[in-house]
Amino acid sequence: MTEMSETASEPHIPLPGCDVQLPVMGLGTWAWGDKTTWGMDDYDRSYDFDTIRQAYETSVAAGITFLDTAEGYGNGKSEQIIGRLLQADTTNRARVVIGTKFFPAPWRVFVAASLRASLEASLERLQLPWVHLYQIHGPISLRSHAAMADALAAVHGAGLVKAVGVSNYSERETRAVHAALARRGIPLATNQIEYSLLRTMPESSGLLHACAELGVVVLAYSPLGQGRLTGKYSAANPPPGRRNFSGFPMEEIEPILTVLREIGAHHGGKTPAQVALNWIICKGAVPIPGAKNSAQAEQNAGALGWRLSADEVQRLDSVRKFGQRTLMHRIWQHG
Repeated sequence: MTEMSETASEPHIPLPGCDVQLPVMGLGTWAWGDKTTWGMDDYDRSYDFDTIRQAYETSVAAGITFLDTAEGYGNGKSEQIIGRLLQADTTNRARVVIGTKFFPAPWRVFVAASLRASLEASLERLQLPWVHLYQIHGPISLRSHAAMADALAAVHGAGLVKAVGVSNYSERETRAVHAALARRGIPLATNQIEYSLLRTMPESSGLLHACAELGVVVLAYSPLGQGRLTGKYSAANPPPGRRNFSGFPMEEIEPILTVLREIGAHHGGKTPAQVALNWIICKGAVPIPGAKNSAQAEQNAGALGWRLSADEVQRLDSVRKFGQRTLMHRIWQHG
């Protein structure tokens, strides 16, 4: 892996099954409208619609034009915010790629009808006639992979989505859905998983290799461990709220932060967050960090236009963590 100049243009990644191109990094919007985990209109009064708008504008200006959302983010508020932003941005909205998700609750037995209704509700909130990417949010449905594939194929055939994907699926589940969709003539475009220096389980499980083999794009959520790899937090000042992914004590994360800072210093003062995001890009996945304001969006953008060396990737590999396997993780995160 060779280092690129700051101004070098980043490549784009084809989204399987359509003519859409993804940037090498996206923007996660879980925090937009979310109160419980991220504290909007609650414990975190530092951000609101105006700061989110600035985060959006800064991201798009930097070429970060893929926005990831879900019906469950803020009970639809994230999608509503994106809809408002797109309606106001007549200059850039045609090049913004939108991905959202269906929550496959076990009680949604009639999955085809539920998925179609959920997608239509998402489109209404987004104020869009269709979305580029629609994903199954997690492997918790009681229905078969064939039934899920049928539901996705139906909305794809109706022109409501350009590509379909899954999230939190294991290697076995990914292969099964990929095969079920292939029988319907539709490729599985993505698998969105938690992947960071604090959770490298997808590497050792064979999931990353399987996705590469099948042509499935890996989207990495919580790429900064919900803020733990930014350098903002410490043992004396841990992340607030219910940030349950990669919830290691900050004392355990400090050795990783030390290496991130040292490597960043050799790249002109890159921050721990920028180095951690670049590591994911070097691994071939698309990180989707969040941003509540322009400063955070600018920080994310600083991970673009350059690359870690192979030795630096290996050094980070030597301090990475496997991940956590609590009951919640076992139920929700198979990937």
